[in-house]
Amino acid sequence: MNKLTPITPSTFVAFVWMLGALTSFSLVAIAGRELGDTLPISEILVFRSFIGLIIISLIIYLAHDVNPLKTQRFGLHCVRNTFHFAGQYAWFLGITLLPLAQVFALEFTVPIWTAIVAAIFLKDHISRRQWMAIALGFIGVVIIIQPGTQMINPPAFIVLLAAMSYAVAHTSSKSLTKTESANTIVFYMCLIQLPMGLFLNYGHWVTPVTSDWLWIIIVSITALSAHFCMTKAMQYAAVTTVVIIDYLRLPLITVVGILFYEETPSLGLIIGSAILIGSNIINIRDQQKNH
Repeated sequence: MNKLTPITPSTFVAFVWMLGALTSFSLVAIAGRELGDTLPISEILVFRSFIGLIIISLIIYLAHDVNPLKTQRFGLHCVRNTFHFAGQYAWFLGITLLPLAQVFALEFTVPIWTAIVAAIFLKDHISRRQWMAIALGFIGVVIIIQPGTQMINPPAFIVLLAAMSYAVAHTSSKSLTKTESANTIVFYMCLIQLPMGLFLNYGHWVTPVTSDWLWIIIVSITALSAHFCMTKAMQYAAVTTVVIIDYLRLPLITVVGILFYEETPSLGLIIGSAILIGSNIINIRDQQKNH
């Protein structure tokens, strides 16, 4: 009888960090949905970057981080954050146009694009079992979406564009973790994306009402913690593993949709979610065997 492969310390640590990322991303979705009817998306991203910049600067100061702003890869930071900003804008727009579960399902094409980008630019080795896990995950997404006339609509393509942008951002993050700390990566994320948001929001500023500020604070803190947690996870596991663990956001956001927005899950969503979780297990088991 084959013994079960024990979970390696690095895989366990990466999974714990990803739990923080999953929770944070779900809270970002809720806050984005609540703010979407009152504030322009570019303004939401301005607040996210500005408040995030204050928080990460305070963390760096209290941690006595040595030379956190020192980098020889500013160009890669710019590339990462250009694609990430585009992905965030498209994602927030999708949140206001589609059910939460559908947005997250469409976003889960990210591992497909990430695997291709990582294999080309980072020379990551993708095993046959990992490719099978990615293909299985894509089948799960197809079952959830149930392609047809409903799939061919602008909001769906907007979210797919976000997924492609995230793939480049994730791959860039993996490369940056080899030389940069999580604090440095998150700091430059806020610093670079702040003027991007200000530029897009020029002439469209809307003064937030009192009820908006709670959601602004939530989206700012959780957007920061989500990327900090994901960056830390990438320091302990391959980029493909981290992104596929991220599949667990789907059942989590489904529960959020049921509880807060009366978005009843379909049978396809339930079956597709089970397949996605199965793909996660296959991928993680393969990673354990190779470490």
